Amino acid sequence: MSSILLIGGHGHVARALTPLLTDAGHTVTSVIRNPEQVDALTAPGVSPTVTDIETLDIAGFTELISGHDAVIWSAGAGGGNPARTRAVDLDAAVFSMQGALAAGVRRYLMVSWAGSRLEHGVPQDRPFFHYAQAKTIADAVLRDSGLDYTVIAPGPLTHDEPTGGFGAPTESANVPRADVAALTAAALADPASIGRTYRFNGGGRPAAEFLAGPKRNYLAALRSSSTASFHCPPT
Repeated sequence: MSSILLIGGHGHVARALTPLLTDAGHTVTSVIRNPEQVDALTAPGVSPTVTDIETLDIAGFTELISGHDAVIWSAGAGGGNPARTRAVDLDAAVFSMQGALAAGVRRYLMVSWAGSRLEHGVPQDRPFFHYAQAKTIADAVLRDSGLDYTVIAPGPLTHDEPTGGFGAPTESANVPRADVAALTAAALADPASIGRTYRFNGGGRPAAEFLAGPKRNYLAALRSSSTASFHCPPT
């Protein structure tokens, strides 16, 4: 059993993920901004914590993370407001990584976006550009952080029923949010996922098989695919 800090606990992916974590025997501290969401998230094994991550500095994240065994970042501003997107998806995300290092909490999972790369293909005059930039930089910082990281990077998200199958971003057009939650839970339980970035959509492989698969050059496929311009943040 581990103590998990889940940042962005009221998002759709996080709400699907929380019962998977508690069913696996973990306890979850679910970080939310709105105190009106506390009752909806309170459940056995779950402790909602009201904190505005947009206002936290490194010391604040260090205090928030201390005492946990792993951090899962599932927060996102979504790109509508450039200043808030940078504050949440870049600055707060990086502060949380620095806080995890300072707190001695090495396991860190980032729920990201399949297009988080320098050639993400989002035009600079589009509102989503700011989200694409922030996720690209935050993921790169995480990979260079020295943390035991895993990046879970789905393509366009849906509210469809989960299929339990995963594949490369080019294998389908999208992925249900519940499947993103399932892959995140599976990655947390699989030490072999440490140090890897999984870019994916729906597909035919179960989570364990997909996580164990060879490292593929998904970025090369994305460059020549219509999925290069995803416009769906992971919440």
